[in-house]
Amino acid sequence: MARDVRVGDYLDDKLQTPADFDLLRELLDSVSAQRKLLEDQIHVAQKDLESAKRAASEHDSSLRARVDRFERAQADIDRRLLIATNSDTSDAAVKRFESSMDKMRRLEIANGYVEMLREVDRLSNEGVARLGTHDAEAIDAYRHLHSLSVSLQPLQDAAEGAAPHLLDSVAQKTKALHDRIQKSFIGELETLLKKISWPSPDATVPPTMVGSFRATIGKLLELQKPELEAREEAREEAGNSPATAPLVLLPLQAMVHPLELAFRYHFETDRPTNRLDRPEYFLFHVTDKLLGQYNDFMDDNLQPVLLEKFRGTSIARNPAYIDATSAFVTALLPMVRAKIFTTLPKVSGRPQLLSHLIHEVMKFDTTLRDEWRYEAGAEGECWRGLAWEVLSANDWFEQWLKVEKDFALARYQEIVDAPDSFDLDYDGVDAKSTKPTKAAIRVNDLLEATTGSCSGHYRTLTSFSQKLRFLIDIQISIFDLFHERLADGLAAYLSRTSTIGRTSREEQITLQGVAGLESLCRIYGSAEYLERAMRDWSDDVFFLSLWSELQHRAATRGQNISGSMNLAQVAARTSRAVSTPPDELDDPTATGALFDETAASYTRLRERTEAVIADLLINNVRNSLSAYSRINPWSSLAPSTSVPVPAARSPDSLPSLPPTPELDNLLTTLSTHFEYLAKALGAAPLHRVARKTAHAIDNQLFEHVLLRREFSAAGAGQFGADVQAVRGCLVKLVSVAVGEGLRRVVEGAWLVGLEGGRGEEGDDGGDGGKVTLWGVEKRIFGDGEEARVCLGELGLVRVGVTEARKVLARRVELSG
Repeated sequence: MARDVRVGDYLDDKLQTPADFDLLRELLDSVSAQRKLLEDQIHVAQKDLESAKRAASEHDSSLRARVDRFERAQADIDRRLLIATNSDTSDAAVKRFESSMDKMRRLEIANGYVEMLREVDRLSNEGVARLGTHDAEAIDAYRHLHSLSVSLQPLQDAAEGAAPHLLDSVAQKTKALHDRIQKSFIGELETLLKKISWPSPDATVPPTMVGSFRATIGKLLELQKPELEAREEAREEAGNSPATAPLVLLPLQAMVHPLELAFRYHFETDRPTNRLDRPEYFLFHVTDKLLGQYNDFMDDNLQPVLLEKFRGTSIARNPAYIDATSAFVTALLPMVRAKIFTTLPKVSGRPQLLSHLIHEVMKFDTTLRDEWRYEAGAEGECWRGLAWEVLSANDWFEQWLKVEKDFALARYQEIVDAPDSFDLDYDGVDAKSTKPTKAAIRVNDLLEATTGSCSGHYRTLTSFSQKLRFLIDIQISIFDLFHERLADGLAAYLSRTSTIGRTSREEQITLQGVAGLESLCRIYGSAEYLERAMRDWSDDVFFLSLWSELQHRAATRGQNISGSMNLAQVAARTSRAVSTPPDELDDPTATGALFDETAASYTRLRERTEAVIADLLINNVRNSLSAYSRINPWSSLAPSTSVPVPAARSPDSLPSLPPTPELDNLLTTLSTHFEYLAKALGAAPLHRVARKTAHAIDNQLFEHVLLRREFSAAGAGQFGADVQAVRGCLVKLVSVAVGEGLRRVVEGAWLVGLEGGRGEEGDDGGDGGKVTLWGVEKRIFGDGEEARVCLGELGLVRVGVTEARKVLARRVELSG
């Protein structure tokens, strides 16, 4: 029924119009074709289904057969395992079988050990058998044995230490063969050395023995070559660390042995040369006698063999092996090192001897580096030296630093306690420079000696941390101590000269006089000298390199700068530029220096002291002018008939008359003070102080005399002469430039002393080019612009219009 419905729907869809019946044949053909296609597909599907069923059946049969075979094999294995292990159950049989397999593996390992030990014995016996007849083959046997011994260590590490006894046995066999061959070769070399009278300074290898001598040395080098190569590999991996220091070459061990015996005889027995207070004896013996006498022999006879054996190998990159001189130094160092480390405990409780020993060791290191070009295999780096081994590797630095600091502080105390320490040294510096105290010069010399331009001081240390500690703990600390002493001296002076200071009037007068200037100049001169010394030190190559390294560490290591000192602590003692970004500095262009903070403290002390010196002078000149300021003869003074007052044509030609007696006190003060200052101060500070003093005098005379008194023509002339006398005194004592500091009062005195009086008709300021009082008065008190023009024509530069009017008003002829 359902099919009929579908057929009906299909026909209704295809036959909707009468025209569709014409296509009925085509429709029937299409339906027939579709039916045939569907039948073909059904046939193919039926064949595939049959094939799949057949394959599934075959696979099932095969799988069943394999399962049957596996079960039979498992049963057979279990049966055989039970029989083999004599066990009742398969689990017990498995455990017993695994135990047997473990024993088998152990047996195989043991067999491998035996084979390896047999090979080791073979190589060892072969090396011994070939020794003396075929030395090259003996060396080859040792090289194979050494290579085998070295290759076992990584395997041992990978196996978590599974065969320590095997490694120990192989290592012992290798060492025994090495020692046997070495003893034989060294015996040959010693025989040859006796024939050439070694270690006689004039020992030479005759031409007939050159071949055998070099061959014997070459055999020893070939024997040591594997060890040297391994050492170089370890050194490169460790980055030239002290733990991989170069080895002594075997030929040199034999050659240095008699030298070492003589060294020990002279410097380790009760011979006069063995003295704790003279370590330079044994150190000089090595550098002068041993190296000086035998280096040519090494160059002639050892150098060619080193080049032949090591050229082109990794060993050749190490100067301690490829260079005969460096190799000889390396061979001598062990006996020197042993002597130093046996001496150190003996002098540890005697500071002076300990200091002397360390200094001599540093000199020794410098001699080897500079004169003998010793590098100790540190490719591209400076040899750290025996001093580094003593101070850093063996922790003697703190004790030595304490000794050096105690010595420096004791010497500093001697300097400041000396009776003449705070006397000015007029001969120690240039005549035109500020004179420092002898204490300042001696302190500077002490600290320069601490740095040392020669070897034996901390300049030659190879550790940056130690150099920085030495700089901060000793040099900067002593600078700080001396600065504190100078600052205390200035504070004491200010306290004694203050109104509340407990000093008598006589002492106050003394402190305010030349004696006070002397005290201040001692402080000023010392501060300026050491400040300049620190600036010079900052430009020294040593301190520049130290500063550069400090900046590098600050940029790359952060707070961890040096040992126990962090970045903030180091910056506080050296320069804040090392820890402060450039944009936060007062001067972003400043690069900084090691002594910035210390020098800045001395700068502040110097500037403060200079200000106090200027204040002292200003106070003294004001006191000296007090009597002069109180006199008032200027308006009543009549012209002298015996000494007429000449007319002053310009401010630079004031009258030349004897000064007023009340001015003598000022002239005396200026003479005594500036005569002393001219000797004690340099030109620059003297001019600065003198200019401030001249300004104070100018202000005192102008404000308290010229503008407060009335002047007649004669009084104005005398006042001008007094001003000229003061200016002449300053010019004579200091310079013309300082005399110009009185320019305002000079111009005022000239202006108030102009000729001519009130009521002179036709007086318009000039009479045939002559400047008159009335003419100037009319223009100055007129229009402001006209007044400024008048002052310009008169050449007045310091006196303004307002001041000029006040000055002219003090003339009695115009005051009414």
